[in-house]
Amino acid sequence: MRAPIGDFDTAVPAPDCLDELTAPVADAVRRWQGAVPADRIVYVDTDPRWADTAVFVEHYGRDLLERSANCVVVAGKRGGETTLAACVVLSTTRVDVNGVVRRQLGSRKASFASMETATGETGMEYGGITPVGLPTGWPVLVDSAVIDLPYVLVGSGRRRGKLLVPGKALAELPGAVVLEGLGVA
Repeated sequence: MRAPIGDFDTAVPAPDCLDELTAPVADAVRRWQGAVPADRIVYVDTDPRWADTAVFVEHYGRDLLERSANCVVVAGKRGGETTLAACVVLSTTRVDVNGVVRRQLGSRKASFASMETATGETGMEYGGITPVGLPTGWPVLVDSAVIDLPYVLVGSGRRRGKLLVPGKALAELPGAVVLEGLGVA
């Protein structure tokens, strides 16, 4: 199959290659529900040596720069309680942690979670965290600009490989909240 965006040698519907995904991502694809069918989520094989954004888009397609999203784990703190959440923003922006995220989580303080927390809690590899397959109960904050894309490139749960997901499917993820201004220039 040909990938809907980018120039990848290998593109396969995610339900047909569950063994390429981490356990939580594979489980989420197996249990997928929503208006967008699971087979519209596409796994593309990528070389981890080309993970840096500039090198990645040079190799796999310049159009991917404007069609890629980052998924980062944040920790909101209030009164000794910590709430973990994921934030999904276009790769050309950064997460407004101290504004939009802090207010949405009702936290006094918000920051990026440590690498150990992010990987330990998600069961995913650092640099490959994806909004598909996050722990139950987590808020998944998604910038509205991501939802508007026909397809968006996100992590696959591993550093090798990516997922191409219809933007509107991200709005249907468990715990998803679509926010204006989550990603800032």
